[in-house]
Amino acid sequence: MRPKRARDVKLAVSLVAADEGLFMRAIEALSSRFGQMDFLSETSPFDRTDYYEEEFGGGLKRRFVSFEDLVPPDGGGLAQIKLFTNGVEDEFLAPGGKRRINIDPGIVSLERFVLATCKNFTHRIYLKDGVWADLTLIYTARGFKDLPWTYPDYRVDVMKSWLRQIRARYARQISKGQ
Repeated sequence: MRPKRARDVKLAVSLVAADEGLFMRAIEALSSRFGQMDFLSETSPFDRTDYYEEEFGGGLKRRFVSFEDLVPPDGGGLAQIKLFTNGVEDEFLAPGGKRRINIDPGIVSLERFVLATCKNFTHRIYLKDGVWADLTLIYTARGFKDLPWTYPDYRVDVMKSWLRQIRARYARQISKGQ
């Protein structure tokens, strides 16, 4: 079989912060690079892990956003997106240099949801420039399915509901040839 060009994918971004105002300011910065947003979740408690509490404090919340423009699925593109979102995080640093917001980009295709991360682990594939791809969820006839390494906060129904909505938008876009 000969290689074929992969179909463009949907950029979906998780934002975690305690300060509600940071969400919209960060989304503005993301929109300036990635175009018009086409999905914005409601605010949801970020309470499945305490991973960020030492750095950010308590009372964390999450929002999820996706963008109308599709992006290439190649690893270089996802790595560049992750480096850009790290830069956006740096725009909102607290005095002393602690982050106030975590921004994790990922890509949604018909088959999977992949997060970009700067942390290596056994199941992650190196992309470039210190960024790895984490196969976070796979899509089956029954919806998004957890994997043994799926983060606890991505195992919850609300997260999978948001991703299903984003995937449905993506499916409509590609059926129209966008």
